[in-house]
Amino acid sequence: QVRLVESGGGLVQAGGSLRLSCATPGKSSRYYDWAWFRQAPGKDHEYVAAIRSSGYILRADSVKGRFTISRDNAKNTASLQMNSLKFEDTAIYYCAVRNTSLSPLTYTDTYEYWGQGTQVTVSS
Repeated sequence: QVRLVESGGGLVQAGGSLRLSCATPGKSSRYYDWAWFRQAPGKDHEYVAAIRSSGYILRADSVKGRFTISRDNAKNTASLQMNSLKFEDTAIYYCAVRNTSLSPLTYTDTYEYWGQGTQVTVSS
């Protein structure tokens, strides 16, 4: 069992920035793929970004140029730096991990462990 602990999030004005972090306390994440998903009210989970254990990164078109995903294997953490936030970025953000896999990074069902979620609210 892997426990994910998220931090960050909050309320920000449109155009502002936030940074989300996710950790796997006591568990090496070196061989994990990390991902961020989000869920807005009344909508399904939406893929945001992911980074493979190899360092390969895939971001959703809606966040390209604005969001950056990174990982720190030494600290067993991943982060999502969100810049130029828009009202439509408002959602609960979840981090997720899986043992590294060749499966598509965007498939929610392939992620075995999930964080508790953190609210991001962007005011217009």
